[in-house]
Amino acid sequence: TYDVCEVHPGPNLNMIVGANGTGKSSIVCAICLGLAGKPSFIGRADKVGLFVKQGCLKGLVEIELSKTPDNIIITREIQVLNNASAWFINRKPATLKTVEEQIAALNIQVDNLCQFLPQDKVGEFAKLSKIELLEATEKSIGPPEMYQFHCELKNFREKERELEVNMHSIEIESSDYREISVIKCSIRSYRIRRWYLFPKSNLCRDKANSLEKMRQRIERYKQDVERYHERKRHLDLIEMLERKRPWVEYENVRQQHEEVKQSRDQAKEELKSLKELQSPVTKKIQETEEYFKSLDTKIRDKAAEIKDTSQKCKQKQETLEMKDKQIEEIHQALRMKKDEEMDRQRKIHNTHKLIEDWKNELNTMEDSENLQPQTDAVNNELKKLQEERANIDSDVSDLTTEKLNQEREKKRIIDRLGQLNNIMNMKEENLKGRFRDTHSALMWLRKNKDKFKKKVCEPMMLEINMKDNRHAKYVENHISANDMRAFVFESQEDMEMFLMRDHQKLRVNAVCAPAESCAESLPSRPIEELHRYGFFSYLRELFDAPRPVMSYLCSQYRVHDVPVGTEKTRNMIERVIQETKLKQIYTAEERYVVKVSAYTNLTLSTNTSLRVAQFLSSSVDTDERRQLENQQQDINNTLKSLDMRLTTLFERQKHLERRDNELRQQKKELVERANRRRQLESKIGVKYDSLKQLEQDAINLEKESQQANVKIKEINTQKARLVTELMHLIKNCISLNVLKADLVLQSTTVAAEKNRLESEYKAASVQLRAAEQRFRDLDDRKRVLTENCKELLKKARQVCKLSPDQHLPKEFQTAFQALPTTLEEIDAFLNEEKTRASCFTGLNASVVEEYNKQTQEIQQLTEYLEEKKNELENYKQNISQVKERWLNPLKKLIEQINEKFSNFFSSMQCVGEVDLHVENEEEYDKYGIRIRVKFHSSTKLHELTPYHQSGGEKSVS
Repeated sequence: TYDVCEVHPGPNLNMIVGANGTGKSSIVCAICLGLAGKPSFIGRADKVGLFVKQGCLKGLVEIELSKTPDNIIITREIQVLNNASAWFINRKPATLKTVEEQIAALNIQVDNLCQFLPQDKVGEFAKLSKIELLEATEKSIGPPEMYQFHCELKNFREKERELEVNMHSIEIESSDYREISVIKCSIRSYRIRRWYLFPKSNLCRDKANSLEKMRQRIERYKQDVERYHERKRHLDLIEMLERKRPWVEYENVRQQHEEVKQSRDQAKEELKSLKELQSPVTKKIQETEEYFKSLDTKIRDKAAEIKDTSQKCKQKQETLEMKDKQIEEIHQALRMKKDEEMDRQRKIHNTHKLIEDWKNELNTMEDSENLQPQTDAVNNELKKLQEERANIDSDVSDLTTEKLNQEREKKRIIDRLGQLNNIMNMKEENLKGRFRDTHSALMWLRKNKDKFKKKVCEPMMLEINMKDNRHAKYVENHISANDMRAFVFESQEDMEMFLMRDHQKLRVNAVCAPAESCAESLPSRPIEELHRYGFFSYLRELFDAPRPVMSYLCSQYRVHDVPVGTEKTRNMIERVIQETKLKQIYTAEERYVVKVSAYTNLTLSTNTSLRVAQFLSSSVDTDERRQLENQQQDINNTLKSLDMRLTTLFERQKHLERRDNELRQQKKELVERANRRRQLESKIGVKYDSLKQLEQDAINLEKESQQANVKIKEINTQKARLVTELMHLIKNCISLNVLKADLVLQSTTVAAEKNRLESEYKAASVQLRAAEQRFRDLDDRKRVLTENCKELLKKARQVCKLSPDQHLPKEFQTAFQALPTTLEEIDAFLNEEKTRASCFTGLNASVVEEYNKQTQEIQQLTEYLEEKKNELENYKQNISQVKERWLNPLKKLIEQINEKFSNFFSSMQCVGEVDLHVENEEEYDKYGIRIRVKFHSSTKLHELTPYHQSGGEKSVS
């Protein structure tokens, strides 16, 4: 029926009420199984796995029991596949025995029908006998000592009865009786029969006959006793042989150990001598290795010298190349001087030509033209243009100010919307804290909405927005917590795809909105008709939600037809229920559910207090949010219009700026035309000065050429000296290479000698390794034999029952000397003795014991009879005391039960009695509780039996 159920019982009577199949028995079964009960106590199934919900692999029961000083929590986890159970106490693993001890300490008895009566065991309760019913009652509600006293009484009475039977045969003083023990014996067994003979008049004759027969039988015993002692000697010898055998085994292995030890020591000496022979070869190899390393060092040193000399040659070559570059640089500088002089001559010629041209232009230029009218026209147009630009700047400033104001208002609206979104974030955090799997699925959904064909709504607790947070409690009490965190789908296919996600193992709820929307469904009557009862709205009008969510809630919970009232509704609730015929009603603080009985046609109503809202108490004001979003849209449109007007003004500004530049250029050209003559005269003067400077900067090329030749001669002298040094270095490098080649030849010869010595050493090493392997093998064998010796010595000490540090006693050493010394002889002797001992069959040590004990039997019988008489008196005294302590509280308890039982039956117009049923006051195992009932006035009181009453009458009883 359900996956999870948590029950919190209160004090006094607890009732679980519901229609058939709603899971009442599941709670009862869970209590029984969770308190270490067996499935047979319930009577529904024979395996615990059958109590787990179909389709699940395991089930769990957790029960918290009140106990001082701390409560205990018992948890049972049931596996369906193997019907196994795991037990936990206070969430720590425990055994079934530990759980049963804890439950027994609290006097919990789920196997007692008087304390725990499942529905399927009502018939078995009726089948209980009076005796069983009394015991069950004592266990369930009686003091802990009541049932114990009852058991003691039954035990005392049983022993009293046995003693009375015995003492009935012997009720005169023990001095008037004698015991005659007649021993019947055969070759295989011996039994002792006792007769207690009375009266006294026949005692002497019977005693004489019996004693004679006893002597004859005892005479026959002697042969059997002798055979018994002979067999005992053989068994002692076998025991001694079995003790010596492990010592012989130990000695054999010890001798092997000594032999192997000697061989190992000899191999060790051989290994040492081989190592000493190989030592000179090793030394020679080391000397060769050191000589080889010294040659290698010399070769590396020569190579370093060659490298250093080569580096110096390279540096000399680079210096020669640098000298060539210096000569080239001197030639290049001389060429640049020549080019510079030619450029100076060319500039002088060009300057003369430019001065001539300016003079001709100055001679041909007319007098200054009259340009003032054109200049005035340009100035006037510039003034008008500047006035228009000032107007545009003012318009731009006004529009910019208005735009800033609109942007500030837009920021205020965005901040307020952010606050409203923070409320949504709080709701999401609430969802995450309570239902982590649902929150994880929500995050996945937001990233994958494009995978769904139709609209998918987030969990209802996020989608539902209360118009007034004070009304959240009505909606939360009406909608189940599972649906409050459920996703709502418009398509069944989308919902199945969402629930079949392979990459996540989340437990989430999902529902599908009706195919035909119910969001606009009309209530059964207008709310105005209900105003006189204090109703102010239907549930649907208290909140906003997306259309699929509202459609599902109207279809599943009929929120469009559930009215919400006030305290006025509560005060006239009976009238409201009777006149409106509403199925569900909400008042200020309560919820009423109205049903009509299918059997009696009576109207039944239940009311529950409203829980405090947990999910919807911080809803967003949708009207405010919608108004803010509209204002934001208007501001965006205004800002767009302002941007367009500003763009137009900026374009006009650019056009006026271009026209301003054009007019200023015209004005500049007019001014330049007026100043042209003055400029030409000034330029001619400047060029004359420049020409004078050029003539003064003349270069003496002949002198420069002589200086260059001197520098080149000096560099050539340095080059000759460098070539001489380079030739000397090359000769030195060649001699070093010759020395290096000689060292390489010597190194090759030494390497060959080294390889030869190493080959000889390797051949000798093979023999050395073989010797080492032989030494290791012998050493391993010695170690194994040492362990075997220890084990055999330990075994030999255990057979002789000696401690590890105890030496073999002298009596064992003396006994071992008379026995064979080899394993073969010991085994042969052992088999021979076992064969001889097996020939003495049918003998028993009890023969000797009985033979020795017969003289004590008469005395023992007398003491025994006296002891039994005293014991009987003690039992009678104990019975009297325990009976008083048991019977009086029991009668009071049954009187209380009878009083309440009778009152209950009287309230049903019936008669019921409970009394203590006693057949014989001394037969305590026959005491019982009798239940008598009468359900019809025409009948008499009848005892409750499995057969007389009907099934309903038995259940009521």
